Amino acid sequence: MNFEIDEQQRDFAASIDAALGSAGVPAAVRAWADGDTGPGRKVWSTLADLGVTALLVPEQFDGIGAHPVDLVVAAERLGYWGVPGPVVESVAVAPILLADDERCGALASGELIATVTFPPHVPRAVDADSAGLILVAGDGEVRDGSAGSRHDSVDPARKLFDAAASGDARKADTAKSFEYGVLATAAQLVGAGQAMLDASVAYAKQRSQFGRTIGSYQAIKHKLADVHIAVELARPLVYGAALSLADGSPDTARDVSAALVAAADAALLSARSSLQTHGAIGFTQEHDLSLLLLRVQALRSAWGDPTWHRRRVLEAL
Repeated sequence: MNFEIDEQQRDFAASIDAALGSAGVPAAVRAWADGDTGPGRKVWSTLADLGVTALLVPEQFDGIGAHPVDLVVAAERLGYWGVPGPVVESVAVAPILLADDERCGALASGELIATVTFPPHVPRAVDADSAGLILVAGDGEVRDGSAGSRHDSVDPARKLFDAAASGDARKADTAKSFEYGVLATAAQLVGAGQAMLDASVAYAKQRSQFGRTIGSYQAIKHKLADVHIAVELARPLVYGAALSLADGSPDTARDVSAALVAAADAALLSARSSLQTHGAIGFTQEHDLSLLLLRVQALRSAWGDPTWHRRRVLEAL
């Protein structure tokens, strides 16, 4: 039995890396945090050209109708590069909530960016001031919404807003869309964890202390190896949750929550190890590592905190 992603999916991931690697994402994140969404929207336009924004949109609206594994492939790369904006909400959740709504076509093309509130676990809408559509979901229904008061986030590039329902209620598969939100968040955390690990390994090879590169010290090797193991253990759980979701397994909730917990723990370990490896420079706003450190802290509780997900796993066992 082969558990690897196929060649087409690997090529998809490579195309995202190639595009985002030259898109100036860190600068776009900083601009987004300062209220200038122009550079970030150019990044989103690049993702639309690659088909990322169309992944879960039905084919009848010029979407791809892709498998959840394809979503995980993309979300991990978006987490790796730290793409700004409501990625999970617009790419993974809104297409499920809107389903037969013609606005899915605008989601697919990247012309429309959506954000979502999903009380109680997602009480506020990310970047509601820059999204073209706000959705308020829960109890099998979804409504259009409007932005209210703004709240601070640990990640300056993720602005949080209260949202009030302002439209008629429509039936929606809110249970399924919630699991997609958790799954995409877990994939992003794996990507962010891998990015910080790669940055730490590269830094350890060039920084010298006492006449030797710090990467030659056993303590550093073991620390980074622990992160590698944690990320590699989380990744198959995320892909397994994607398969569970695709098959409509009765264990989907358990599998998705287990993936989120493992991904959150791995990303947090990677963040701590990255700070210890980089030293004081990792704390500075000028260093790109700081962007991922803040993103991980924000994503860990974005779609239900790890404590709630651990409880859900325990109740399912």
